[in-house]
Amino acid sequence: MNRREFIALVSSAAAWPLTVHAQQPGMAVVGFLRNTSAATSTHLVTAFRQGLGEVGYVEGQNLQIEFRWSEGRDDELRELALNLVRRPVAVFVAANLTSLVAAKAATDTIPIVFVTGDDPIQLGFVASFNRPAENVTGISFYSGTLGAKQVELLHEIVPKATTIGMVVNPNNPAAETQINVAEGAARALGLKIAIAKTRNELDFDPAFANLIQQHLAAALLIGGDALFNAQRTRLAALAAQHRLPAIHFAREFVTAGGLMVYGASIVDAYRQVGVYVGRLLKGAKPSELPVMLPTKFDLAINLKAAKALGLEIPATLLARADEVIE
Repeated sequence: MNRREFIALVSSAAAWPLTVHAQQPGMAVVGFLRNTSAATSTHLVTAFRQGLGEVGYVEGQNLQIEFRWSEGRDDELRELALNLVRRPVAVFVAANLTSLVAAKAATDTIPIVFVTGDDPIQLGFVASFNRPAENVTGISFYSGTLGAKQVELLHEIVPKATTIGMVVNPNNPAAETQINVAEGAARALGLKIAIAKTRNELDFDPAFANLIQQHLAAALLIGGDALFNAQRTRLAALAAQHRLPAIHFAREFVTAGGLMVYGASIVDAYRQVGVYVGRLLKGAKPSELPVMLPTKFDLAINLKAAKALGLEIPATLLARADEVIE
């Protein structure tokens, strides 16, 4: 076989899977974009597939999902979004806030379903919850705006702390809002917030070290961000290592060893995303699907983590907890 024949054969083989996809009638294609790795998001993808199944869509039977993961590299999201648009996909899932920014920049016609912990109206992504944008709707689990309640809970557990550290990702479009909410709650309690900005996991160690070395914090609030959820085990371990009582925004943190969580279920939000994608594939329009908001916020406390930190959790707080991990 000469070189020209070899190149022709390789090119034909590379194109073959796309031809197979195109020849399968009734196979809807959905794009899924997230700025983490697949390995750290398996529980969310499982919930997404569950939601699709509830409305009659099963991957490999009547649905194909094209996953794109930026592995924490936010600067690659735009090109990954454009890749999905060129594919093309029938519905676009923007699986966190920075992915939504990339998706909106890539298309104003393909329906987009987002999932975020922040206020999509304040950030300008939808006009209203009941009548969202022409091609955008989704699920908000409101983790970012829960900072006020999270500050109050930390104050209950560590009443002598005068400064609370806060880990935020400055690449998150909602970072400033999260900071403002936390600072407002802190001022009302006579406390201060010390900000630690972390754009990726390489920033974690120096951020925690600085909070401790500069005596900036006696407790810790982890802001809402997909990066932090993906690195929940690492963040819980760093908080324990530096003996910082910490509160988080997703239940997965306490099962990873974190001390305390207050927030809505992210897993259920991803299930709802699957349901919305299915409804769009059946002919619904994004503007007809209101942005879904959480109806319940859970408080979970890890007593094993509290014991390791030498903390005595107030009985009144334990009585209010929805889940106590022994």
